[in-house]
Amino acid sequence: MTFPIATFRPLTCISASGLLLVASLSPAWAQTSTINAADTGFVFMATALVLMMTLPGLALFYSGMVREKNILATMAQSAAATAIVSLLWFAAAYSLSFTGTGDFLGASDRIGLAGMGIDSVNPLAPTIPEVLFMAYQMTFAVITVALVGGAVADRMSFSAFVVFGVIWLFLVYVPSAHMVWGGGWLARMGVIDFAGGTVVHINAGVGGLVAALVIGPRLGFGKENMAPSNLSLAVVGTGLLWVGWFGFNGGSALAIGPRAVYAVLSTHLAACAGAVVWSLIEYLERGKPSVLGIISGAVAGLGTITPASGFVEPWHGVVIGAVAGAVCYLACTRIKTRFGYDDSLDVFGVHGVGGILGTLAAGVFASAGVSASAGGPGISGLIEGNGHQLAVQFIGVGVTIAWAAVGTWVALKLTGLLTSLRVSAASEREGLDLALHGEAIK
Repeated sequence: MTFPIATFRPLTCISASGLLLVASLSPAWAQTSTINAADTGFVFMATALVLMMTLPGLALFYSGMVREKNILATMAQSAAATAIVSLLWFAAAYSLSFTGTGDFLGASDRIGLAGMGIDSVNPLAPTIPEVLFMAYQMTFAVITVALVGGAVADRMSFSAFVVFGVIWLFLVYVPSAHMVWGGGWLARMGVIDFAGGTVVHINAGVGGLVAALVIGPRLGFGKENMAPSNLSLAVVGTGLLWVGWFGFNGGSALAIGPRAVYAVLSTHLAACAGAVVWSLIEYLERGKPSVLGIISGAVAGLGTITPASGFVEPWHGVVIGAVAGAVCYLACTRIKTRFGYDDSLDVFGVHGVGGILGTLAAGVFASAGVSASAGGPGISGLIEGNGHQLAVQFIGVGVTIAWAAVGTWVALKLTGLLTSLRVSAASEREGLDLALHGEAIK
């Protein structure tokens, strides 16, 4: 195995002749590799953080907000998404997302990681090994599929979730990832999405809403008490999500540097602002800020800053997070009540609405100075005089909503041909933990 010269930088005692000897032993690496040890270590850490967001982060966050009889079944969805999507990403989804030059889909060059050597790099991330870039992007696909399940918690069968997740990954997520991040149609149009406002949050939110409408509400929805069974689990899950989001947004710089640091700080400030504003509205309306409101506001801020995080100043993060806290609160209360749909864990209200807001906010607040810190020309938004960017962002939002809505509907119909989408009424009353998995927390 050979290593980049950068690996040996701390060994300052190595002589110049020694370095020449190393270079002569591996001339191809020394002359052509662009892999940077610091960037590799940074993205490696970010990959672990984003994986942690699904297990245990999302698993705890979601399971704490369902009824006690469905806690394990909700956790099982996050675990299944992690295992199944990871294998599918390795097998084909990565290649179709991040290789080739098609408008909607990539190429088959990396099916099963074919041709990927230890020193291979993807042009989209030239300073880290391609295998690491593949793994990092894999964690995004994992959590997106897991997020959708929150909208139909308490009633979707486990077999349906598995089948739906497989179909949805290839029908919705993969084309969207290629269009926005893999050099496809929307990328060439100029749509910017730093870490997943369209690919992750709009897709998951709209997908969850369509799934909730197709499958229908829970038994007793609007009549029975369906309050969270264990908010302490949800709070712990929120903490893991919050920290993991530093890898989600900061790691999307794909290199350690000022842009990554700005993304992390903007992310943290947006979460704080979202939590404060959501809680303040609750206090003004009800006289008491709830724990559920605090964590919901934080997640709304985190999701909303995601597409803009690597393009904006830290103070923009405060503004975006504050707006997210207010608008997502209204979406999860007023709009949800007005239309009467049963989005169990407010996937659309938090992630869908947050993704839309954040993607548009990137077109408003994008700073050429921040985006240029990674090299190349900077990207300006409306406040820097570039109204065209906001117009392009609107197109990106519209296309993603339409793609996710139609693709999710098709995925559900195909799933329904193979297995029952919903558990029986008896199983739903008994609880999915026992009915589907034969286990219970007590």
